[in-house]
Amino acid sequence: MAREPVITLLTDFGYRDHYAAAMKAVILSICPHARVVDITHGVPKFDVRAGAYLLKASYKYFPRHTIHVAVVDPGVGTERRGIVVKTRNYVFVGPDNGVLALAALEDGVEEVRVIENRALTLPRVSRTFHGRDVFAPVAAHLARGVPLAAVGPLVRDGFNVPEFAEPKVHGRALECEVIYIDDFGNVVLNAREEHLLQVGASYGATCSVLVRGRELAMGFLPSYGYAGEGEPLLLVNSEGHLELAVNRGSAAQAFQLKTGDKLIVRFLA
Repeated sequence: MAREPVITLLTDFGYRDHYAAAMKAVILSICPHARVVDITHGVPKFDVRAGAYLLKASYKYFPRHTIHVAVVDPGVGTERRGIVVKTRNYVFVGPDNGVLALAALEDGVEEVRVIENRALTLPRVSRTFHGRDVFAPVAAHLARGVPLAAVGPLVRDGFNVPEFAEPKVHGRALECEVIYIDDFGNVVLNAREEHLLQVGASYGATCSVLVRGRELAMGFLPSYGYAGEGEPLLLVNSEGHLELAVNRGSAAQAFQLKTGDKLIVRFLA
């Protein structure tokens, strides 16, 4: 028995308006047997970094061949491209602004195509709602079995890999960027476990963290409870990213951080 195709949605549309429901309606009208799963519609408005991280944090737990639609698209209606990215195990659909990059790169990019076939979009494409008019219908047609090549031409010059995809490594220091802040106020950085190996980081190390011109000393520890209550620490979170936290507190609030802020983390011993 053929498996029902799975399509996920991740957006910054919120839960008040009709936007997410309209995308689902389009998908189900084209591919009625699709299973549509909401990853989240609570991405902070216009925050491509946060959207990219949340997609990376969730895509891999879905069945192979799931189609992931991500729409955090402050450039909607401009010259930015709409793309479909085929990776080793999944397909990603969305704007070419970096929101797909972290997940697609992690899974291994095999093919990128520009969405140009108007037979796969809604007949009328608005300038402000490509989630409904372009990305949802394209995902639904792919779920129905339309071949990827029908979407449009191959991208020869690569897709948008944003600067926040990688930290800068300088000796035993990492120049990091904040890419997400969770509801606990934990600050997720763009450095990953492979970067920590490059700088020779190991649990128990003392670190210096330069935040907004202020130098802070803290430990690199296995989890929150290894620090005293209210104390800051660095750890590797459940997604393999370096995270700045405060045990039973909010690091974002304590250090007045937001996505896009830069930090320098030095491992001293």
